[in-house]
Amino acid sequence: MPTYDVYADDPGDPLWQVPATGAARFNWEYDDGRARLLALYQKGKDKQWDGQRRIDWELEVDPYDPLGTPEDAMALYGTPHWDRMNDRERGDLRRHYASWQFSQFLHGEQGAMICAARIVESVPDMDAKFYSATQTMDEARHAEIYGRFLHEKVGMVYPINDNLQALLGDTLRDSRWDMPYLGMQVLIEGLALAAFGMIRDTTTKPLPRQILAYVMQDEARHVAFGRMALRDYYKQLTDAELREREEFVIEGCYLMRDRLRGVEVLENFGIPKAEAEELSERSEFLQLFRRLLFSRIVPCVKDIGLWGRRLQQAYVDMGVLEMGDQNLDLLMSQDEEIAERLDAERFAREERERVAEVTDAVRAGTD
Repeated sequence: MPTYDVYADDPGDPLWQVPATGAARFNWEYDDGRARLLALYQKGKDKQWDGQRRIDWELEVDPYDPLGTPEDAMALYGTPHWDRMNDRERGDLRRHYASWQFSQFLHGEQGAMICAARIVESVPDMDAKFYSATQTMDEARHAEIYGRFLHEKVGMVYPINDNLQALLGDTLRDSRWDMPYLGMQVLIEGLALAAFGMIRDTTTKPLPRQILAYVMQDEARHVAFGRMALRDYYKQLTDAELREREEFVIEGCYLMRDRLRGVEVLENFGIPKAEAEELSERSEFLQLFRRLLFSRIVPCVKDIGLWGRRLQQAYVDMGVLEMGDQNLDLLMSQDEEIAERLDAERFAREERERVAEVTDAVRAGTD
């Protein structure tokens, strides 16, 4: 079914064209590179996987409760709007929220694919070009998977959120080669990792848990790549150049914080925009959700050397400054372990089922 047939709102023109700026950079040195990045490139090759085979698409999903979302996670919970809803309407609200969340993941992954391709084109170092090529394939796989989940299991797609689109546009229009790294690898990917992780660790549904765990295994490498490349490059920049990038980070973080309201969902349930914004802002669950979403961004920004006074003050205002002390390497290793554990559990279950089938067949033959 065409995606346009299942959009909850009109997405407008089917093509969004962002004018390309900046130079395409060739490098004629093919046998030199940073050992850390080349090792990450090798890992990127070794860890390629097929989303059609690794994920168990036979698992059933209730479109009216795709994620097992608890009632108190709904922005309308505890309001007169919630009290007036029947069970079917509350299920429809869960469906819209899940569609909105995974639609932003889908659009973000397409943006990541385009940014990774832009990095291949514009980054001056061959080792970074090699790795970015593997990431482009990763992001294509993620977009494929999220698109399939929305089409086949939820049956509804939301257009890209205005603030996410604004940040993507700013990232792609900038002619400096490091900006796709900063905008995508650090900000958008960092935000996505935290959102994926929160849903992965709280959902009661096996299919979305599989999808998120396997995508996060890839994303752990992507963020590591951005950290390596930018940490090396930012050591060479002047204070003025670093401040320019910090301003970009500040603006991007405010954009992302404001995008995480899901106001579009509430408007589709007849709630005026101003009231929807107020309800989303007052929701204790969504306040915690928005705050925790910076758990991957703040330590990464600090690690790559963007930690000026104004940036720190912005994080104080957001209530997330202390997240700069989190161990990012530990978080990433845990992401990889969770995906590997899911694989091991699934393979063990399939092996038990095969043994049981053989045992039953042998028993039937001797009866």
